Amino acid sequence: MTPAQAIVAKELRSAYFSPIIYVVCAVFLVIFGVLSYIAVVNAGTQAIRLMQIQGLAAKINLNDLVFRPTFYSTAIILLLVLPILTMRSFAEEHKLKTFELLMTSPIGINHIVAGKFVAVFVIYLGMLALTGVVPVVLAMFNSFDWAPVFTGYLGLLLMGALFLAVGLLASAVTENQIIAAFLSFGILLSVWLMGALGSILGDTPVGNTIAYLSFIEHYDRLVRGLVDTKDLVYYASGILFMLFLTHRVVESDR
Repeated sequence: MTPAQAIVAKELRSAYFSPIIYVVCAVFLVIFGVLSYIAVVNAGTQAIRLMQIQGLAAKINLNDLVFRPTFYSTAIILLLVLPILTMRSFAEEHKLKTFELLMTSPIGINHIVAGKFVAVFVIYLGMLALTGVVPVVLAMFNSFDWAPVFTGYLGLLLMGALFLAVGLLASAVTENQIIAAFLSFGILLSVWLMGALGSILGDTPVGNTIAYLSFIEHYDRLVRGLVDTKDLVYYASGILFMLFLTHRVVESDR
């Protein structure tokens, strides 16, 4: 077992006995289910309205009426939930007085940072996998285009990974878990609002640059079924940059 794998196994064992993880997962899944149900009810209402007008069975687009609104709403939920998922990563090490032991172990800092990130990412993958029940069930009752659904989940995967990397950095900066959660939320919200600021500035070099730095614009294209290389590069570079900053913070503490 490599050092990084040892850290991943340790973090997953710790998460297994942590009630916070179960509460976060349960809240996320319940909210996702409620959002999906509201979107389905809204789609059904529109189908009935069209049937009354046209007199025929209306063909509704689940991608536009159900999945797209649900994906957009889920981004807001992740903004609130994922900082709680990562707040304990390094802050708990300080709380339990195990940070010094971890720093003096023969495990490199890069393995520590990578292991903690992979551990929370595995938990997040499990949360996303459970939400896959919704499109599977809807496919039994109505046909829809699976491509935007897959790209939407790809967007959730990449954006969630970026959120986790930011949360890991916030947890490394402070010894208090609550402060780490609020710091992560503040950073993510600020980057989100940069998209609105870019829209206000319009189609100018400054406006386009600021809008590009916001993750919501890249996520929007993926939800609409558009996979662009620059969006993938944005998320990959953002995740690596946040992990690099986390590495530097932990190394300075060492």
